[in-house]
Amino acid sequence: MLSWGAIVYGGALSAVLAVLLALAARARSLPILLAVAAGAFAGPVAWNSMLRATAANQFFVDAPISVFPISWQDTGSGVFGLATLALILGGGPLRAGSGGRLALLSLLGALAALLVDIYLY
Repeated sequence: MLSWGAIVYGGALSAVLAVLLALAARARSLPILLAVAAGAFAGPVAWNSMLRATAANQFFVDAPISVFPISWQDTGSGVFGLATLALILGGGPLRAGSGGRLALLSLLGALAALLVDIYLY
């Protein structure tokens, strides 16, 4: 089971990586970058908080693939990251933007959350 410190640490790392990926995708607007950071932090923190609150240890079993040891817990962080990012970006700085841009930045943030969860904690 993840500690609260590990949950916040993972959310923070997800936010940093998501912003770096958004910058690589040419997102330069401060409101967009702040929204990406907020969504990439909030999604995994919400998911892992629910797992902790319900003592759902069975979600923490890694797949037996050494180069990509994904678990249900990792997948949930990516899914919650995607949903949170789509809501924050779509209701905020990208509400008048293109759907493609919204989808790209949401997916990049979700990918950041997934990769951080798989490989860094």
